[in-house]
Amino acid sequence: MKVSIFDVAKKSGLSVVTVSRVLNGAESVREKNRQKVLDAIKELDYRPNAAARSLASGKTGIIGLVVTTLDDSFFDAIVKELNEVLALHGYFLAIAISRGIESDEDHYLIQEDRVDGMILLSPIGEENYIMQLKRRGIPYVLIDNQEPENDTYSITIDNFKGGYTAASHLLELGHSSIAHLCGHEMFRSTRERRNGFVLALQEKGITPFEIVQGDFEIEFGYDTCKRWLSEGQLPTAVFTGDDNIALGVINALMEAGISVPEQVSVVGYDDHYIASQLRPHLSTLRQPADRIAQAAADMLLRRISGKMKRGSGIRIDPELIIRESTVSI
Repeated sequence: MKVSIFDVAKKSGLSVVTVSRVLNGAESVREKNRQKVLDAIKELDYRPNAAARSLASGKTGIIGLVVTTLDDSFFDAIVKELNEVLALHGYFLAIAISRGIESDEDHYLIQEDRVDGMILLSPIGEENYIMQLKRRGIPYVLIDNQEPENDTYSITIDNFKGGYTAASHLLELGHSSIAHLCGHEMFRSTRERRNGFVLALQEKGITPFEIVQGDFEIEFGYDTCKRWLSEGQLPTAVFTGDDNIALGVINALMEAGISVPEQVSVVGYDDHYIASQLRPHLSTLRQPADRIAQAAADMLLRRISGKMKRGSGIRIDPELIIRESTVSI
């Protein structure tokens, strides 16, 4: 039998009016009651009637999402969480995978009356998107945006703190010969992680073993570490821009018979699924995909409902996860 809003109200122990307010993103609901409703919705697998709501509200019931790739476990986790959270509010998620505003998919989603709002996940050329969205009056939220001036409606990770925390962890373990393998300069996360890393070392009067830029790929970490081995010089610790790079570094070291972490400690970033499956298990900085997605969905729903009168970006701290790939010297 189809679950109704009355079933949700009964399950949560709250009124139908309160359940309706939660579904419509009303800020007047106390957080404790809002969570009760969301828990009941999830347990009962309640799905609001999107067609009926669209007719009543004059909205499409669709949220657009533009992402540069889904071949990334961090992005994939955010998309899955967004899909689940928005479904609880009666919205469908329409996804376009694109590298720029020029694509047909982007134009299709940004047309008037196609979507009620847009989420841009780590966008390339975000200024073009924002200009189009503002011109068409479409509410939007950015996740992991590249330009600080667009933080007004954004959810970002404090990557500077992440880089600083990673370096501090290695310094506390006694390392002084520390390399950093980072992504491309075009990414804000690259710049912020590197700056945090460098500051932590500078405060101790230490110069990095080497800072190398490349792709967020296993091959980059592997090739760079093979070069160090061929040159006969290795750092005692490496901080990598993501877990894929870390995997490449560890592969090269283990091929050469170099023990991780006894001879070289390694710290990654993102806490991909592979981080807890590697041997040794990877120490890394976790970006909480669930919190990021929840914050983005909440912000967008408030913008759509007109309840967010003034923009205010949200910055979320990463979390250091210490596993087996780092050790004191």
